[in-house]
Amino acid sequence: MMTQTRYRKVFITGALGFVGRALSARYRELGAETRGLDVRAEPSLGVVAGDVCRPQDWRETINGCDLVIHTAAIVTNNVARETAWRVNVLGTRRVLEAAKEGGAKRFIHLSSLAAMRFILEDGADETAPVMPTGNPYVDTKIAGEQVVLAAHAAGEIPCTIIRPADVYGPGSRPWTMIPVQMIKKGLFLLPAHGQGIFRAIYIDDLVNGVMLAAEKEVASGQIFILGGEQATTCEAFFGHYYRMLGKGRPRTMSTPAAIAIAEVGRLVFELLGKPTELGRGAMEMLSKKNTVSNAKAHRLLGWHPQVDLQEGMRRTEEWLRAEGML
Repeated sequence: MMTQTRYRKVFITGALGFVGRALSARYRELGAETRGLDVRAEPSLGVVAGDVCRPQDWRETINGCDLVIHTAAIVTNNVARETAWRVNVLGTRRVLEAAKEGGAKRFIHLSSLAAMRFILEDGADETAPVMPTGNPYVDTKIAGEQVVLAAHAAGEIPCTIIRPADVYGPGSRPWTMIPVQMIKKGLFLLPAHGQGIFRAIYIDDLVNGVMLAAEKEVASGQIFILGGEQATTCEAFFGHYYRMLGKGRPRTMSTPAAIAIAEVGRLVFELLGKPTELGRGAMEMLSKKNTVSNAKAHRLLGWHPQVDLQEGMRRTEEWLRAEGML
């Protein structure tokens, strides 16, 4: 865990989200002033409300910050392509421009391992070629990375891209809160008979990796995968939540059957005008059976996960019970 930072003022987009809030708290602990942008304001944390595509609404807040961390994104498989592109790609460009004009020394972009979703190579690393697939989330994450790499190559601002794996822990919407809610309602299912690989990383380990990447000059211009060191199956990972809820074991089935059921569920929710993560995209993600490599982060950042799955789930269960979700 880092004990000091060279940055005095840090600006974080998505500052009230799961990752953004954790980063803000850690930088404040180290004595840095944190500011941020989100869809709602939180004056006590220096967070203003605004749209990533409209820097005129928050330019004054980013000015003078020496580090900008861009976590804001549309994070769902079930989204219109235009909406995902506007936030994940155009928004990224607008934040880059504002960071450069505001005098920032470094720009850290939170992408996603989703950019590598359809890579089948086991132990894949950052050199693996990515492929657009038609999935709006996957495709706009790839395009967002291209925007950042282009800005770095043009000498606009030193940039680093982080591809987090499956980040869980207190406050995680996709991998803690939503699964627990869906399990309680009997709506949770796993493709690939539960044998898809889940690359779990606890939130504290991700925060430490992001901060190391921001501090080290060798990380400038680089992409880093940050994932759990020990791969586990989806059945084993989500089984922790089933045990917390006293629900037995996860319901599993073949991938084609899971996709068919999830697509029906998605259409029902769509007709009811309610958001859902059910659908083909989620099932394809949970059916992957390849691992990824943290070797580059080990080598260049000196980063190693410190919280294993058992300890991470113990902390997560504590939080879920305190929040009344169990």
